[in-house]
Amino acid sequence: MKNKKQKIVPVLRDSYLQVIKNSKGTKLFRNFFATVDGQKKDVLQGGDLSCAYFVSCVLKIFDLIGKVHLTVDGTEADMKRSGWHGKRNVEQGCVLIWEAEKSGRETHRHIGFYIGNKKAISNSSEKSIPVEHSSTFGGKRSIQAIYWHKRLE
Repeated sequence: MKNKKQKIVPVLRDSYLQVIKNSKGTKLFRNFFATVDGQKKDVLQGGDLSCAYFVSCVLKIFDLIGKVHLTVDGTEADMKRSGWHGKRNVEQGCVLIWEAEKSGRETHRHIGFYIGNKKAISNSSEKSIPVEHSSTFGGKRSIQAIYWHKRLE
């Protein structure tokens, strides 16, 4: 008896959402090394600055952006070039960008994924890993932008 060749068709949205949900707690996005002024340095500071790296890695896995990025600005610009557009209402799989927040002497925007039921997953600078949290951080941080890609429909 011969094996019948199966036709496998990826279900992009379900796979994408599951990768996002499965990313909670992973240490995968903690470090990225670069040479800065001739010195090797972990530019993500052990996971403290990993939100854009986390989001862009997931988007790149599904070919929804051109390349992996280390900054929110770079990720957002690539998303726009790659067909992501602004959206008024959130739905599972949307990319969220939160307002800038001051951390020490620096100000950082934050990026993550909306997973439904007023919940999001993004990198926690305190825990240095992706965590699930309220989509508004318990009312402490407002959403600045909501992005969606038509390939996720």
